[in-house]
Amino acid sequence: MTTDKPIYITGAGIVSSIGIDKKSVLSSLLDERSGISAIEHLKTGHKEFPSGEVKLSDNEMAGMLGIVPGTPTTRTSLMGMLALKEALDEACIPAEELSGVGFISGTTVGGMDMSEQFYLDFLSNNTRNEYIKTHDCGACTEMIADHFGTFGFVSTPSTACSSAANSVIMGANMIKNGHADIVIVGGSECITKFHLNGFNSLMILDRNNCRPFDATRAGLNLGEGAAYIVLESPESVKKRGVHIKAVLKGYGNACDAFHQTASSPDGEGAYRAMKEAVEMSGINVGDIDYINAHGTGTQNNDKSESQAMRRLFADNMPPISSTKSFTGHTTSASGSIELVICMLALEHQFLPKNLNWQNEEEGVIVPVRDSHTQKPIENVLCNSFGFGGNDTSLVISKAEEE
Repeated sequence: MTTDKPIYITGAGIVSSIGIDKKSVLSSLLDERSGISAIEHLKTGHKEFPSGEVKLSDNEMAGMLGIVPGTPTTRTSLMGMLALKEALDEACIPAEELSGVGFISGTTVGGMDMSEQFYLDFLSNNTRNEYIKTHDCGACTEMIADHFGTFGFVSTPSTACSSAANSVIMGANMIKNGHADIVIVGGSECITKFHLNGFNSLMILDRNNCRPFDATRAGLNLGEGAAYIVLESPESVKKRGVHIKAVLKGYGNACDAFHQTASSPDGEGAYRAMKEAVEMSGINVGDIDYINAHGTGTQNNDKSESQAMRRLFADNMPPISSTKSFTGHTTSASGSIELVICMLALEHQFLPKNLNWQNEEEGVIVPVRDSHTQKPIENVLCNSFGFGGNDTSLVISKAEEE
């Protein structure tokens, strides 16, 4: 039976273009240091598109994780392992206790990076079959999980750019329904040629650093990374005696199915997802102190999302920014990466800035340009909107002082 028990967050880990742990990500945010730069690791001829690549090679990440050279891995799984390790360490979950823990990791690209490299070999011989087997999304999740031990259950949602956020909803529902006490949720996604060329075919990649909500915005910069959040029931928190980092107060998902890739002009799905999340949280719209917007930097998304936020918040509009101007659009991992950024904003009481914004457009919100907050940040809304109108919003709140 579903209960109204609170969902506590007791740990988190993050890997992105602006840092490979929470400490380095926080430093980049406070110093207004973007991770978007020329493509270095992806083997592509399209060097004209800047991106938010993680500043480590596959070999460097494998070395940090103690993986034997030559072991079949994917970039998605390597980033996921690094992020999951930080989350497990912060939540004080040892390997021997993983059998009672769930792991839900969203991805859409999965192991496509290796498939691109070895598919032609696969057609002509059998020397690269072990890499082809890492192609599907579930294989990447299992590879991440197996690096640490045996989890109680493993799942892989794949709803494009809302995948990681929907992982959070799935994990929270499992705890509320009594199916688990601890669930680690989030997502991981690397940049691939498939990825890059697909977004390029939609003509929504910017050749310069992206400018979410700016009148001159010309598209997004792709990014990559991983982040995981440890969700825990009150009973488990009390039993284990761990520190509460934040509280997941509410969440909402809506699918307006307006178009395969475009957002609806009136932002109906975004509006419903945000409304549901705020209503579940039990707080008023005026109590939301910051919104981490989906804010891709495309003409369509930023206008649509602005319409939805104006409709819901009206005269109670809180500070809003898109941190994709720091990390790039990390697609399936964006929901958890940006949720960890929201946790940092709550803990350290600052507003993540919307980089590169200069020009106001009628009907589009004016984002955060100053990281200093005028009042305490207690409640934060985080938006993640996927292709097909699969829109998800999450509300997290500052943990009460013990």
